[in-house]
Amino acid sequence: MEQQLVDLLMYIIPALVTGAIAFLFFREHVDNENNRRNFLIKKDLQKEAFPIRLQAYERMSLFLERIKPSQLLTRVNPTSSNKDDYESLLVATIEQEFEHNLSQQIYVTDQCWSIIMAAKNATIQLIRKSNMSDKTDSADKLREVILTELIDNPAPSNAALSFIKTEVSKLWNN
Repeated sequence: MEQQLVDLLMYIIPALVTGAIAFLFFREHVDNENNRRNFLIKKDLQKEAFPIRLQAYERMSLFLERIKPSQLLTRVNPTSSNKDDYESLLVATIEQEFEHNLSQQIYVTDQCWSIIMAAKNATIQLIRKSNMSDKTDSADKLREVILTELIDNPAPSNAALSFIKTEVSKLWNN
């Protein structure tokens, strides 16, 4: 009886070891195959998404250029000499530009989007602050005060544009 048990173990143990090794190799093969498939799918998605992401960065760069105060003041002329009306027109133009590009946020990083929003808000604040200045009494004077402020300090959108350029360069390196 004892000899039969030993003989049985002599057949079972190698079979179990062989089965365990085969199972491990099979599992490793399946995992590698899944990883390969996932890599190929991700690669194809990136190939299709890359141009869309680049286009989003281009549109956000254009947005930042368009809201740059020097560009904005050249493009948007006052409709009257009232400084408050001109401030409202400038802010409405910035908001309209922003809403036109709102969907681009899904293609840029969260950090980039936050910086773009900060640049937009800082530009609006610059306009509002300039309007509250004692020097400002007309729409033309508001334009002058804003442009004078830009001589001392860079436009808020400059930092955001620089960040976008850095992010796009990182896309090329990936």
